[in-house]
Amino acid sequence: MTCPSCSAPVEGQFCSRCGARVQPPVGYQYQPAAPQPHAGYVQPAPPYAYPPVPYVPRVHSHLKTLGILWCVYGGYRVLTGIAASLFLLGMSRNHFFDQFSTDRPFPFAFMAPMMGSLAVVVLVLVIFSASLAFFTGFSLLQRKSWGRTLAIVAAVLSLIKIPFGTGLGIYTLWVLMPGQSRAEYEVLADHS
Repeated sequence: MTCPSCSAPVEGQFCSRCGARVQPPVGYQYQPAAPQPHAGYVQPAPPYAYPPVPYVPRVHSHLKTLGILWCVYGGYRVLTGIAASLFLLGMSRNHFFDQFSTDRPFPFAFMAPMMGSLAVVVLVLVIFSASLAFFTGFSLLQRKSWGRTLAIVAAVLSLIKIPFGTGLGIYTLWVLMPGQSRAEYEVLADHS
């Protein structure tokens, strides 16, 4: 076929010289010709495609670590709570503040009797938060179906405990909060 505009030979629907559209004659079957390599011709490389990145399930790879960290955090809360309670009980003794004063009474000496009550309140709160941390760690290690929800609630509550509670809370929310993590956890969970 030849181009009606410039009379150049055409192999297709458009002229390679002027770009005009060429109407094939009636009954003509177009069959594209294979490119003929010639000297100096370099076949263009196919576009570079990145290999697909394998998806590593976030929940599966972090669940055991998360459970262990929650149990360790529970132990940390117990130890710090007992230390704080003992300190407050020691302050509730009658002569605790007398060692700080030489000629005038310590400004907060009148609060000494209340320190014993405060120690009991601190101990109860610490026992509650530590048992929540232990229970969260246990539920994650045992892959309980309700463990993800409990871990998210415990993570939000522990965010105010700087620095360890905040770090553990952020890590827990990063692992378990996304919707994709919910589906992964449902697959891993023990529904019995």
